[in-house]
Amino acid sequence: MLAFGFGSGLSPKAPGTIGSLVAVPLWLVLCQLPVAIYWLVLLVATVLGVYICGRAATKLGVHDHSGIVWDEFVGLWIAMAFLTPSLNAVICGFVLFRFFDIVKPWPIGWLDKKMQGGIGIMIDDIVAGIFAAVIAAYISYLGYL
Repeated sequence: MLAFGFGSGLSPKAPGTIGSLVAVPLWLVLCQLPVAIYWLVLLVATVLGVYICGRAATKLGVHDHSGIVWDEFVGLWIAMAFLTPSLNAVICGFVLFRFFDIVKPWPIGWLDKKMQGGIGIMIDDIVAGIFAAVIAAYISYLGYL
């Protein structure tokens, strides 16, 4: 259930985008936590994600099945980590994360191709989330969010 994002990964179209959308309300809850607890939850979600995504891929017999979207949850939460909740922040973080996750500029695409198992499923979304977080934080710093 976690690997498939509470069922959001079963979407017949754009399961990664749908999984990212389902992660937004959870982020709205997570961002209310103290910063240290937020990062602890994110760390646990990442480590757990390596296991559950790897296990799901093994059971399905497909390295990175499109229905496995827990990596999108974690990536989005990373992308949103430095933002204050607002509609503009959600749109900005979501669009930036999806852009980097879909386009996969270097090193994201390289990592996606080279890494295997659960870490291979998670790493491209983690790095996409980091790229998105840096840009979103800068946009926020400039006062646009």
